[in-house]
Amino acid sequence: MKRNGMSPQILFVCAFTCLFFVRIAGAQKPPAANDGAKKAAPTAAEAQKFIEDAEKQLFDLSVKASRAGWVQENFITDDTEQIAAEAGEVVNTASTKYAKEAHRFDGLKLPTELGRKRLLLELAAGFPAPDDPKAQKELAQILASLDGDYGKGKWCPEGEKGKCLDVTAVEKLMAESRDPEELKRAWIGWHAIGAPMRQRYTRMVELGNAGARELGHTDVGALWRSNYDMPPDEFAKEEDRLWEQLKPLYLSLHAYVRGQLRKKYGSALVPESGPIPAHLLGNIWSQEWNNVYALMDSPKPPQSYDLTTILQERKTDARGMVKYGENFFVSLGFAPLPKTFWERSLFTKPADRDVVCHASAWDVDSKEDLRIKMCIQTREEDFRTIHHELGHNFYQRAYMTQPPLFQGSANDGFHEAVGDTIALSVTPEYLKKIELIDAVPPATGDIDYLLQQALEKVAFLPFGLLVDKWRWEVFAGQVKPEAYTKEWWELRRKYQGIAPPVERTEADFDPGAKYHVPGNVPYARYFLARILQFQFHRALCRQAGIHGPLHRCSIYGNKAAGDSLNKMLSLGQSKPWPEALEVLTGDKQMDATALADYFAPLKVWLDEQNKANHYPVGW
Repeated sequence: MKRNGMSPQILFVCAFTCLFFVRIAGAQKPPAANDGAKKAAPTAAEAQKFIEDAEKQLFDLSVKASRAGWVQENFITDDTEQIAAEAGEVVNTASTKYAKEAHRFDGLKLPTELGRKRLLLELAAGFPAPDDPKAQKELAQILASLDGDYGKGKWCPEGEKGKCLDVTAVEKLMAESRDPEELKRAWIGWHAIGAPMRQRYTRMVELGNAGARELGHTDVGALWRSNYDMPPDEFAKEEDRLWEQLKPLYLSLHAYVRGQLRKKYGSALVPESGPIPAHLLGNIWSQEWNNVYALMDSPKPPQSYDLTTILQERKTDARGMVKYGENFFVSLGFAPLPKTFWERSLFTKPADRDVVCHASAWDVDSKEDLRIKMCIQTREEDFRTIHHELGHNFYQRAYMTQPPLFQGSANDGFHEAVGDTIALSVTPEYLKKIELIDAVPPATGDIDYLLQQALEKVAFLPFGLLVDKWRWEVFAGQVKPEAYTKEWWELRRKYQGIAPPVERTEADFDPGAKYHVPGNVPYARYFLARILQFQFHRALCRQAGIHGPLHRCSIYGNKAAGDSLNKMLSLGQSKPWPEALEVLTGDKQMDATALADYFAPLKVWLDEQNKANHYPVGW
C-alpha cells in the first residue's frame, strides 16, 4: 500500500481478520451453531465443536469473498460492486454472528490454543453489521460503493477536454511537478473525490457502531484497538509512547524541509515558522516526502546514482521489477513464488478499464494462490514497494500450515513491517550485488542516503498515527459529521505540521481522498510497522553477523537471517504478538530506539543545519 500510496500504502487481504477489516459487511445468515445449547451451561467439548465449525465456515466464506473482492477491484462495474457487496454481506454477517455466540464460552477454562481461537473469533468482525438484515444489506452496499468510488476517482482538469487523471497519474504529477499552481490544482482536484462520500460514510459509521455495541464494544474504534493483546485504552497509550520517542527526530526533519521548500518556493508560499502547505511535499496526501528530495541541499556523494534512471535505461518492465523482489526472498532460503502468481497478478494498469491501483498483496485461497495487484511504474519508489508487497505474500505462505483462525500476522503491524523490513535491505550494497550499480557510494554520502530514507520513513510517522486517531474520535462520537473535515485538518496541523493549500469547509470530505478511509482499512498498522521494521531489521542484521551502521546492512543472501525470519512468520497469529516479537528480536515490547539508532547520524546533521540556517523548529 504505495503504502498509502503507503510510500505505496499497502493493503493486504488474508483469510480472516484482515479480510474483514478491508471492506466487508453483511446479510444472508449462516447456519446457526449450537442454538439449542445456549440455555445450558457450556462445556469445553461444546466450545471446541462450536469453534471448529465456525472456523471452517468462515474459512470457506472468506475465500469466496476474497475472490469477489479481487474481481471487483480489477473490473470496477456496478455488477462487480454488487457481487462483492453480496459476498461481503455473507461473510460479515457470519463473522458477527459467531463473534457474538463465542462470548458464551468466556468464563470457561479452555486449552491455550482453543482459548486463543475463541478470542480471535470474538474479534473477527472488524466492521460488524447489526443484527437487522436490512441494515446488513445497507452496510454491505455502502462499503462496496465507497471502495468503488475511490477506484473510479479521477481529476479532470478544466480546459483540458477528455483528459482525466486517475490516482496513479495524479501521484506522478505531484511527484514530478515543481509548479506550485499546477500542484495546487491537482491537490484540489483529487481531494474533490471525497465530497460525494460524506453522507454514506456517516451512515457507515452509524451502522458499524451499532454492530460493535451488539458485540459488547463501545464503538468500532474500541473494537479495532482490542486486536492488540491489550486493553483498548492501553493500546492508544502505547502508540503515544512510541510517538513521543520519535517526535524530536520528526521536528528536526520538518524544520529542515520547510526551510528548503521556502528557499525553493519563496516566503509568499512557505512560512518561516508555520505549517508546510500540503501540496508542496511531492505526495497527494503529504504522507511521505521522498519526492522532494531533489530540492534538498544534502551533500551528494560523487558516486551517487539514480535507480529510477538505471531501471528505465535497462528497459526493466513490471515483471522484471517483481522478479528482483522474488529473488531477494529466494536468496534468504524461501521457495520461489508459484506459477499462478505470475499468471494471476495484476502488474500494470489496463488501458481498457478502471481498477483499484492501490498496491496490495492477496492470499486468495489460503493455500498457494498468492497475488499482487499494483499499477507498477518503472521507478525506485515502486521497486521498493514491490519488495514490501512480496513481504506480505511470503508471510501469508509461511503461516498457511496454521489452522485458519491463526492464518494472520501476530498483529496487523507485523504484516506491514515484514515487507518494510525487506525494503530496508534495498541498500546500495544490495544494488551492487544484483548488478544494478557498479560501485557502492562511500560513507561520505551516508547523510544523503539517510535523508532520502527519512523523507519516506520518518515523515510518515505522524500521518500513520493521526488517520486512526481521527477515526477513533469519529467512531466514539467525539467528532460529529458536521466537523469531519475541520477535525481532520486540526489533527494534521497538530501532528504533521501541514496545512491545506486552500480553505477547506464541510462541503469537502478530505479523509475520503485517502484510500484507507473509504476502503475501511485500519491504519494504526502502518504506524506500528514503521517502528517494528527497524526493530526487526536490527535483530536480523545481528543474527546475520553484520556489524556496522544499520543503514548499511542488507540481509540479502543470508540464510541464517532468512531462517530466523521464517520462524516468526510461521507462527502466524497463534501466539500473542509479544511472544512472536520475542522469537525474532528477544524483546516483548515494541521499541522505537532501533529507528532512532538508524537515523542518529542524520539527526545530528539536521540539528546542525537548522541552527546554521536559522530554521525554527516547530510550528
